[in-house]
Amino acid sequence: MTTILVLGATGLVGAQVLRLALAHPEVTKVVAPARRALSSGLSGAAGGGKAERPDRGGRLENPIVDFERLPEDAAWWRADAAICALGTTIRQAGSQTAFRRVDHDYVLGAARLARLAGTPVFALNSSLAADPASKNFYLRVKGETERDLAALGFDSLTIVRPSLLDGGPRPELRRGELMGLFVARLLGPLIPRRYRPVPTRLVAQAMLDACLRADPGVRVIESGRLLAPG
Repeated sequence: MTTILVLGATGLVGAQVLRLALAHPEVTKVVAPARRALSSGLSGAAGGGKAERPDRGGRLENPIVDFERLPEDAAWWRADAAICALGTTIRQAGSQTAFRRVDHDYVLGAARLARLAGTPVFALNSSLAADPASKNFYLRVKGETERDLAALGFDSLTIVRPSLLDGGPRPELRRGELMGLFVARLLGPLIPRRYRPVPTRLVAQAMLDACLRADPGVRVIESGRLLAPG
């Protein structure tokens, strides 16, 4: 029996994680806390917390939460593994402070509760070139999040650092990302592997596979390793 906790299930990568986890024969339960109910194609969670129309024979639980005030005593924090795809952009968040609140504080807050509850395995969707010493604010926050996660002492921690994510249209417009994808597709193989766009499904699959293997220690999967040769 394997229970997977999915954080950020409403985003592009998180939604892929959710679909893959629900389809995996080794996963018997998926808990996806979110600010709103997941789409009817996956779950019809009510405000009370659990899904009214859970998918896959009742394996999906969709608690409705406020990431500013996460429930510390919720039983679902205890899982066999947690996968985190929480994230935003500075533009979407409205300020650097608000961005850090989501990409660092929300991630660390949820990870701490999962670790305190006994969850031994964690996987994070981070970013190519994440570095706590970076002069770039975005990459510095991503690096700080990685560093602080490692300090929580998970038995197994996997950090995936993709380049541009290629997963179809987002609910919100990201002009810079769209332009980057356009240029990358135009230039194709001329771009070094580590900078090429990465399908969101590959990012999700890498995190799920790492959690199911649960190899001890900390490992980083760089963007180029997610892509097939060629």
